[in-house]
Amino acid sequence: MIKEKIVSEKIDRRKFLTGAGLSSLTLMTLGGCAQSGKEGAKGPHYAMVFDQNKCVGCRDCRIACNETNKLPNGRTRLLLELQGEVEVKTARGGYAPQRKYVRVSCQQCQDAPCVKVCPTGAAHRDPETGIVTMDASKCVGCKYCIAACPYNVRFINEETKVADNCDFCLHTKLQKGEDPACVQSCKYDALVFGDLNDPNSYINKLLKVKDTVRIRPELGTEPSLRYIPIVKQGV
Repeated sequence: MIKEKIVSEKIDRRKFLTGAGLSSLTLMTLGGCAQSGKEGAKGPHYAMVFDQNKCVGCRDCRIACNETNKLPNGRTRLLLELQGEVEVKTARGGYAPQRKYVRVSCQQCQDAPCVKVCPTGAAHRDPETGIVTMDASKCVGCKYCIAACPYNVRFINEETKVADNCDFCLHTKLQKGEDPACVQSCKYDALVFGDLNDPNSYINKLLKVKDTVRIRPELGTEPSLRYIPIVKQGV
């Protein structure tokens, strides 16, 4: 069972993690899965991989995200949720407990419900990058996108009065040709970002040799956020 820890940020992880225990995630040996969910899709398909084996829960990623995207106090586009511990094998042949964290953020769905329900076109897919983002000039604060998100990771930014979500730092880092702030800040290489439509990208090479899971794949939203789970090695 998932062990939840209540924190002050205003994202209800219980809803996000419903059905998201590793036992209920769909495990995929990737090769063919490291492709865009849209046949014949043009342009990039940006995705991110979160490796539970490498994340230590330092939360530098969250701090970097908040600072880069100038989020108000008490709001964040991503969280690290402690799931519990597993026994893993050590270099000396013994076993030691290792904490499991899961990244809670926008899944950058290829079939995004938030985009479908937005009455003004504020929630949209960027035509150049394919990333789900917001047009602040069109958002009326109706919260339709928040209600439609099955991962419950959208919120209203009280300062801008606009619905917000993780868009891979599209308007900050990515437009400068840089990786998202969270990826840049991770000292443990727990985050990998890249284009799934580029066969030579590192993320594609990684997905060809690593088994990954997606959160609630049965919803058919085709999440672009993948997770490399910790494999229990002890008892």
